[in-house]
Amino acid sequence: EKYKELQPEKYADTVAKVVSKGSTPAGMHLSICVREILDFLQIKPGQKGLDATLGYGGHTREMLKCLQSQGHLYALDVDPIELAKTRERLQSQGFGPEILTIIQENFANIDRVAAEVGPFDFVLADLGVSSMQIDNPDRGFSYKTEGPLDLRLNPEKGITAAERLQTIEEEELRGMLLENADEPYAEEIARAVVQEIRRGIDTTTRLRQVIEKALSRVPAADRKEAVKKSCQRTFQALRIDVNSEFEVLYSFLEKLPDVLAPGGRVAVLTFHSGEDRLVKKSFKRLKKEGVYSEIADEVIRPSAEECLRNGRARSTKMRWAVKA
Repeated sequence: EKYKELQPEKYADTVAKVVSKGSTPAGMHLSICVREILDFLQIKPGQKGLDATLGYGGHTREMLKCLQSQGHLYALDVDPIELAKTRERLQSQGFGPEILTIIQENFANIDRVAAEVGPFDFVLADLGVSSMQIDNPDRGFSYKTEGPLDLRLNPEKGITAAERLQTIEEEELRGMLLENADEPYAEEIARAVVQEIRRGIDTTTRLRQVIEKALSRVPAADRKEAVKKSCQRTFQALRIDVNSEFEVLYSFLEKLPDVLAPGGRVAVLTFHSGEDRLVKKSFKRLKKEGVYSEIADEVIRPSAEECLRNGRARSTKMRWAVKA
């Protein structure tokens, strides 16, 4: 009953109550750092832009408003399920094909898009998983609800997280948990997963149970919080691996300068240290090489007020660059 993405207006009171507590209503997505993004991108009517990660379309909508029906925005998303819903949502708000073109494409392939319609005056990449994906039990992104252990951003391609675990070695899984999520109990969890894999770990609940068992020696007073954090990190590490997220981000960052017009601006939102390190290193190197004229000296974070309003904003970091 709570997953009512298509009818938030029907549950207006519930939505307001959930938001007031600093949580995101099931099936909805609250866009992060909207003011900071728009302040930096300085979008002007007549410009051409790219939202490399469409998601729920909240950032897209605000950027479209800045264009004032002049210019064009292109938007990419690899998820066919959410892409269709977002296209319909934005069209109902008055943003049709005359101002917005939505393409099902991985943002690692921005060069293909730019070859046809670029270069772009502004680009945004929000690397977070959307709340609709997290809240939909059928997608398997959350340890909180029972569902298949899938974790694919595009459920039509690749292998599921459950299939990935069936063939993984203990040492490889330990390395994945450390590299993708800085998991302090990586050794214990990797050992427990490999021991239990023959009995099957094909649902979100089953993986959570294995993690709980792995952390059984954690002092009772700390165990509940430790299990919660380790579940979050383990699911994150698996999601990054199944979707090759670091490789995709690296490809995007390498191709990015060639899709920007001179003076073009790019903003990137990251949600964990691995992503942020990649963006920081790329921007610094390319500024040194003269590709970017300016980059963010310090990471930009959401305001304390926004973090209170939206708990999922707390880990967000924003970096930007300007093409020379």
